[in-house]
Amino acid sequence: MFLRDLFLPEYIKVNLEAEDKDEAFEELVDFFCQAGHINEREDILEALRAREAKMSTGIQKGIAIPHGKTNTVDTVRGVLGISRKGVDYDSLDGEPVYLLFAILAPLKESEKHLRVLKRLAELLENPQFYIDLQAQNDAAGAYKIISKYEDILTALD
Repeated sequence: MFLRDLFLPEYIKVNLEAEDKDEAFEELVDFFCQAGHINEREDILEALRAREAKMSTGIQKGIAIPHGKTNTVDTVRGVLGISRKGVDYDSLDGEPVYLLFAILAPLKESEKHLRVLKRLAELLENPQFYIDLQAQNDAAGAYKIISKYEDILTALD
């Protein structure tokens, strides 16, 4: 599964306003539900919070990858939030988060969920990717950056 198929422009929120992790989850889930015409907001929030309770998904370098499993979605889905001011996220490195890649998967699709996380980790190995992504001012531009760097990664495979 390509990340460009997961993080379509309608699932990219530029100028995330949240100041902390819980606000970020709520803002991203509300945006996701509106874009995807999904009504099970609380189920999705619970899936993200349950996973987050195990260990922070704020990895490092201003990046978080909150993810969870719920049968509210019928396939792996994602939403990207880009924050200008940073989100107090309780990250592993203690730094604010600027890019939040939220991923949701149905309970039965663990393998696909892991492949998406792996693919995202591969993209994030290139520091220029997240620098360019964070600089975008609109969803279309962010989508182009994801596509560009995924094309580079695919060419190297």
